[in-house]
Amino acid sequence: MGRTVQIVFDAADTVRIGDFWADALGYVVEPPPPGFDSWPDALRAWKVPEEDWDTKNAIVDPDGIGPRIFLQKVPEAKSVKNRLHLDIRVSDPAASPEERDAAVLAEVGRLEAAGGRRLEWRLEMGKHFMVMQDPEGNEFCVT
Repeated sequence: MGRTVQIVFDAADTVRIGDFWADALGYVVEPPPPGFDSWPDALRAWKVPEEDWDTKNAIVDPDGIGPRIFLQKVPEAKSVKNRLHLDIRVSDPAASPEERDAAVLAEVGRLEAAGGRRLEWRLEMGKHFMVMQDPEGNEFCVT
Protein backbone atom coordinates (compact mmCIF):
# COMPACT_ATOMS: atom_id res chain seq x y z
CA MET A 1 0.00 0.00 0.00
CA GLY A 2 1.23 3.49 -0.79
CA ARG A 3 1.72 6.17 1.80
CA THR A 4 -0.72 8.96 2.44
CA VAL A 5 -0.17 12.30 4.13
CA GLN A 6 -2.34 13.91 6.74
CA ILE A 7 -1.68 17.49 7.86
CA VAL A 8 -2.30 18.12 11.55
CA PHE A 9 -3.09 21.50 13.10
CA ASP A 10 -3.01 22.14 16.84
CA ALA A 11 -5.86 24.53 17.61
CA ALA A 12 -7.72 26.19 20.45
CA ASP A 13 -10.98 26.00 18.46
CA THR A 14 -11.01 22.99 16.13
CA VAL A 15 -14.37 23.88 14.61
CA ARG A 16 -13.50 27.51 13.80
CA ILE A 17 -10.11 26.64 12.35
CA GLY A 18 -11.54 23.64 10.50
CA ASP A 19 -14.24 25.84 8.97
CA PHE A 20 -11.65 28.45 7.94
CA TRP A 21 -9.40 25.90 6.23
CA ALA A 22 -12.33 24.09 4.63
CA ASP A 23 -13.38 27.41 3.09
CA ALA A 24 -9.82 28.35 2.12
CA LEU A 25 -9.10 25.01 0.44
CA GLY A 26 -12.54 24.07 -0.91
CA TYR A 27 -12.67 21.16 1.56
CA VAL A 28 -15.59 19.79 3.57
CA VAL A 29 -15.96 18.44 7.08
CA GLU A 30 -15.16 14.75 6.96
CA PRO A 31 -18.42 12.77 6.80
CA PRO A 32 -19.27 10.53 9.75
CA PRO A 33 -18.32 6.85 9.51
CA PRO A 34 -20.64 4.42 7.73
CA GLY A 35 -23.65 3.53 9.85
CA PHE A 36 -24.00 7.02 11.36
CA ASP A 37 -26.10 9.91 10.05
CA SER A 38 -24.06 12.55 11.89
CA TRP A 39 -20.98 13.02 14.03
CA PRO A 40 -23.09 13.58 17.17
CA ASP A 41 -24.75 10.18 16.52
CA ALA A 42 -21.32 8.52 16.22
CA LEU A 43 -19.89 10.27 19.27
CA ARG A 44 -22.92 9.34 21.38
CA ALA A 45 -22.65 5.70 20.25
CA TRP A 46 -18.96 5.68 21.15
CA LYS A 47 -19.86 7.19 24.56
CA VAL A 48 -17.64 10.24 24.04
CA PRO A 49 -18.63 12.86 26.65
CA GLU A 50 -20.31 15.84 24.99
CA GLU A 51 -17.73 18.24 26.47
CA ASP A 52 -15.06 16.41 24.41
CA TRP A 53 -16.87 16.61 21.06
CA ASP A 54 -14.84 19.66 19.99
CA THR A 55 -11.41 18.16 20.76
CA LYS A 56 -10.95 16.78 17.25
CA ASN A 57 -12.11 17.71 13.78
CA ALA A 58 -11.14 16.70 10.26
CA ILE A 59 -11.67 18.22 6.84
CA VAL A 60 -11.18 16.48 3.52
CA ASP A 61 -10.94 17.26 -0.16
CA PRO A 62 -14.35 16.35 -1.61
CA ASP A 63 -12.58 15.10 -4.75
CA GLY A 64 -10.32 12.84 -2.68
CA ILE A 65 -7.13 14.34 -4.13
CA GLY A 66 -5.72 16.58 -1.40
CA PRO A 67 -4.53 15.40 2.00
CA ARG A 68 -6.85 15.09 4.98
CA ILE A 69 -6.43 17.88 7.51
CA PHE A 70 -6.85 16.85 11.13
CA LEU A 71 -7.36 19.43 13.87
CA GLN A 72 -6.67 18.62 17.50
CA LYS A 73 -7.48 20.82 20.46
CA VAL A 74 -4.51 21.88 22.58
CA PRO A 75 -4.47 24.06 25.70
CA GLU A 76 -1.52 26.26 24.78
CA ALA A 77 -1.69 29.20 22.38
CA LYS A 78 0.50 29.44 19.30
CA SER A 79 3.64 31.29 20.33
CA VAL A 80 6.22 31.15 17.52
CA LYS A 81 6.39 31.27 13.73
CA ASN A 82 5.37 28.09 11.92
CA ARG A 83 8.20 25.86 10.71
CA LEU A 84 5.81 24.46 8.10
CA HIS A 85 3.05 26.30 6.29
CA LEU A 86 0.56 25.83 3.48
CA ASP A 87 0.63 27.71 0.18
CA ILE A 88 -2.67 28.28 -1.57
CA ARG A 89 -2.06 28.72 -5.28
CA VAL A 90 -4.85 30.66 -6.99
CA SER A 91 -2.97 32.36 -9.82
CA ASP A 92 -2.07 30.93 -13.19
CA PRO A 93 1.74 30.86 -13.52
CA ALA A 94 1.35 31.51 -17.25
CA ALA A 95 -0.79 34.64 -16.75
CA SER A 96 0.56 38.18 -16.85
CA PRO A 97 1.95 39.63 -13.61
CA GLU A 98 -1.09 41.90 -13.35
CA GLU A 99 -3.51 38.97 -13.76
CA ARG A 100 -1.61 36.89 -11.18
CA ASP A 101 -1.61 39.78 -8.70
CA ALA A 102 -5.34 40.37 -9.23
CA ALA A 103 -6.12 36.69 -8.60
CA VAL A 104 -4.01 36.64 -5.43
CA LEU A 105 -5.52 39.86 -4.08
CA ALA A 106 -9.06 38.68 -4.80
CA GLU A 107 -8.41 35.48 -2.81
CA VAL A 108 -6.75 37.46 -0.02
CA GLY A 109 -9.89 39.60 0.28
CA ARG A 110 -12.07 36.49 0.41
CA LEU A 111 -9.90 34.90 3.09
CA GLU A 112 -9.87 38.11 5.14
CA ALA A 113 -13.67 38.04 5.13
CA ALA A 114 -13.45 34.46 6.44
CA GLY A 115 -11.20 35.50 9.35
CA GLY A 116 -7.71 35.51 7.84
CA ARG A 117 -5.28 38.39 8.26
CA ARG A 118 -2.74 39.91 5.87
CA LEU A 119 0.85 40.03 7.05
CA GLU A 120 3.06 40.95 4.11
CA TRP A 121 2.95 41.38 0.34
CA ARG A 122 6.19 39.88 -0.98
CA LEU A 123 7.97 39.68 -4.32
CA GLU A 124 10.29 36.75 -4.96
CA MET A 125 11.69 35.57 -8.27
CA GLY A 126 9.48 38.06 -10.11
CA LYS A 127 6.20 36.89 -8.56
CA HIS A 128 4.11 38.43 -5.80
CA PHE A 129 2.50 36.48 -2.99
CA MET A 130 0.73 37.39 0.24
CA VAL A 131 1.77 36.05 3.62
CA MET A 132 -1.31 35.66 5.82
CA GLN A 133 -2.45 34.17 9.12
CA ASP A 134 -5.50 32.06 9.86
CA PRO A 135 -7.75 33.08 12.79
CA GLU A 136 -5.37 31.46 15.31
CA GLY A 137 -2.19 32.95 13.84
CA ASN A 138 -0.93 30.06 11.67
CA GLU A 139 0.99 31.51 8.74
CA PHE A 140 0.23 30.59 5.14
CA CYS A 141 0.81 32.10 1.72
CA VAL A 142 -1.49 32.92 -1.17
CA THR A 143 0.27 32.74 -4.52
